[in-house]
Amino acid sequence: MSKYVGVKSTGIKLPILKEGDNLAEAVVKSVLKAVKREHLKLNDRDIIAITESIVARTSGDYITVTDIAEDIKAKIGANKTVGLVFPILSRNRFSNILKGIAQGVNKIYLVLSFPSDEVGNHLVSDRDFYSSGVSPTSVLTEKQFRAAFGETKHEFTGVDYVEYYKEIAASRDCKLEVIFSNDPTVVLKYAKTVIAGDIHTRFLTKARLMEAGANKVILLSDICSAPVEGKDTKYNSQYGLLGTNKVTDLSLKLFPEHGNELVKAVQDAILEKTGKYVEVMVYGDGAFKDPQGKIWELADPVVSPFYTSGLNGTPNEIKLKYFADNKYRHLKGKELEKAIKEEINNKSKDLKGDMASEGTTPRKLTDLLGSLADLTSGSGDRGTPVVLIQNYFNNYSDK
Repeated sequence: MSKYVGVKSTGIKLPILKEGDNLAEAVVKSVLKAVKREHLKLNDRDIIAITESIVARTSGDYITVTDIAEDIKAKIGANKTVGLVFPILSRNRFSNILKGIAQGVNKIYLVLSFPSDEVGNHLVSDRDFYSSGVSPTSVLTEKQFRAAFGETKHEFTGVDYVEYYKEIAASRDCKLEVIFSNDPTVVLKYAKTVIAGDIHTRFLTKARLMEAGANKVILLSDICSAPVEGKDTKYNSQYGLLGTNKVTDLSLKLFPEHGNELVKAVQDAILEKTGKYVEVMVYGDGAFKDPQGKIWELADPVVSPFYTSGLNGTPNEIKLKYFADNKYRHLKGKELEKAIKEEINNKSKDLKGDMASEGTTPRKLTDLLGSLADLTSGSGDRGTPVVLIQNYFNNYSDK
C-alpha cells in the first residue's frame, strides 16, 4: 500500500458571524487558511460541510413565538380548541413551538407517545414500561399514567416533560390536557382540528387522522411556511417549523430556506483559487442513535438540505473482509493485496443486491457525510461550524 491514511475529518474554525455577513467568503477564507497553516493538501472531491445553523444565522432566518401564534390563528380560524399529537420531548426543539401554539388557542389536548417519542426521548425507560404491565396499545389519562409510572424525569435533562409542557401552556393562559397513546386518532374524541407535531412520521400521522374523521390536520411544516399575513416575517416554504431551534425564550431559528447558491459559490471560489473541484454541503443533525440515551439524533427533517451534485447517490463499495475470508482465503501478503485491489478496480458500477457489497451501508452519501460532520463539529463550544472531509471517495486500491 502506498497510502496509510483513509478518511480525515477536520473541524474548521470561523469568525463569529452575524446576520448579513458573507458566509461563502468566510468559509473559503477559513478553509484555505486552515489548509495552509496545518500543512494540509486540498484535493479534488474533498468535501466542505457547513452547519445549517450558521447558514440560518447569516441569513437572519429567525421568527418569534408571536409569529407562530398568529399563523396558528389564521390556520384554525374561529376554533380555539386543538389536538396536538406526537411532539418530541425537547426544550430546545419544541418548547417555543408549544408557546406559540398555546398563545394562539385556548385549549390543547396533547397526545404523547410512550414509552418514547419518535426520536427516542423516553418518558419512561423501556424496563420500567415493560415491567409495568401497561400495553403499548393502552390509552392513559395523566392520572392513570402517574399511577403506573409516577414522576418521570428525563435521564439526561432531569425534566419531567409532562409538567414542563403543562407549565408552558399555562404561561400563555392556555389549558392543556395530556393523553398518553401511540394511536394519534384518539385525539379526535376531543378535537377535530389537529396539529401533528411529529417529524419523520408526519405524513402517515396526517393520513391516519384524516381517514379517521379529522376536519383539519396541520403539520409543523405547514406553520410559518409563508410570511404571516400582513407582515414581512421569515419562513421556510418547504419545512415550516421543522428543524427549528430555540434562540431566546421568545424566538426561534428556522431551518435554512436557501442554500443552493451558497454551496455553488463556495465550490466555484475554491476552484478559482486552488484549481481543485471540491464538493460542498450544508448539514444539520446527523442520523445516528445514542446507545446510552436511546436518542436518534435526527430532529431535523433531513440531514442535508443543500449539496453540490457530486454528493448525489449512495456508496458503491465491496466488503473487503468478504473477499479476504472467502474467495481469497488461501492468499496472504502481497498476493492477497493484489487480488483485493483487482476486485475493487473491476467492481460493478452498481453493486445493489450483489453479495460482494453485503454488510456495506446502503445510505445516502449526504446522510453519512452529514453525520460525520455533525460528530466532528459537535453542538457546543468547539467553534468549528465548517468541516473539511478528505479521502472519502478513496479506496484501498488508490496510490
